[in-house]
Amino acid sequence: MCYLLRLPQLFCTCVAFSLVVDMGILRGAVGNWSMFIWCFCFATTLIISIVELCKFQSRFPFFWYNIPVIYACYAALLCLLAFIIYATTHVRFLPYGPYRDRAIMATAFSCIASVFYAMEVACLWQYYELKEIPCYVHTMPGLLKVLETFVACLIFSFLSHTSLYLHQPALEWCVAVYSICFIPAALAILWNLAGWEYRLPVSFLIFQFLLTLLSVLLYVSALVFWPLYQFNEKFGGHPQRSDYMDCIDGLTYYICTWNEELAVAVLTALNLLIYVADLVYWARQFSVGTPGTPDPL
Repeated sequence: MCYLLRLPQLFCTCVAFSLVVDMGILRGAVGNWSMFIWCFCFATTLIISIVELCKFQSRFPFFWYNIPVIYACYAALLCLLAFIIYATTHVRFLPYGPYRDRAIMATAFSCIASVFYAMEVACLWQYYELKEIPCYVHTMPGLLKVLETFVACLIFSFLSHTSLYLHQPALEWCVAVYSICFIPAALAILWNLAGWEYRLPVSFLIFQFLLTLLSVLLYVSALVFWPLYQFNEKFGGHPQRSDYMDCIDGLTYYICTWNEELAVAVLTALNLLIYVADLVYWARQFSVGTPGTPDPL
C-alpha cells in the first residue's frame, strides 16, 4: 500500500513542473523556486523507488527504513509550501489566459502531491508500529527536529538576498543564530539515522537538552533583534510596506523585500515555539530520569 503511493507522487510532481517549465519570464523567481521543489521531489522519489525495487537498501550506511519516512515528511511540507507560496504570491497576479490556467493546475497538483506524501507518512508509521520497527520520526523529538530544520531552511530561502541583513551587525547575528541552531538539529537527525546517539561522550539526553536550551536562548535574541532592526525606524528599519519600491508593483515575479523581512520574523517566532516544545520534552525526560530513547507518538 505505501509503495503504491509513489506512482501518484511521481505523476503529480512531474505534471506540476512540466506545466510551468516553459512559461519563461512569466514563471518568475517564485515559479523557479517552486519548480525546483517539484523537480527535487520527483527525482528523490524516483531514486528511493529504484533503490527499493532493486533491493539496494543494505548498501547504504544508514538504517534505510528511516530514510523514506523522513523524506516523505519533508516532501509533504515542501509541496504544501510550494502550493501556498506560488498561489498567493504569484498566480493571483498573473493575467487571465493559458499561462494562468497552467499555473493554477500546477499548484493544484502540488497540493495533491502533498496529500499523497502525507498519506505515505501515515502509512509507514502504521506499518512500523505493526512490525515494531523503531522509527525516529515517529517520536516527538524526531518530528520536532524535522520541523525545526524545515523552518530553518525556509528562513534561509528568504535570506538569499544579502541586502536584508549585511547593513546591520545585529541582523548578521540573527543569520548566525539560524545557522548555529540548524547544524545541531540536522546532526541530531543524522546521528539517529546512523544509530550513533550512544557514541557521544555524554548522555544523549543531556546533550539534547543542553543544545535545545542553547537554541531557545539564541532564537529569543533573534526574535528581538530581527523585528527591532527591520521594522523600527529608530534602528534604521522600515515599518511600512510602501517604503520599498519593489513592493508597490501589482505583478511581482518575486517576493518583495518587506514581505521577506516579515516572513523571516514570523518564521523565527514559529521556530522558537517549536524549540520551546522540544525543550519542554527533553526537560520532562531529564526530570523523570528516563533514558535517551524517545517514546513513539
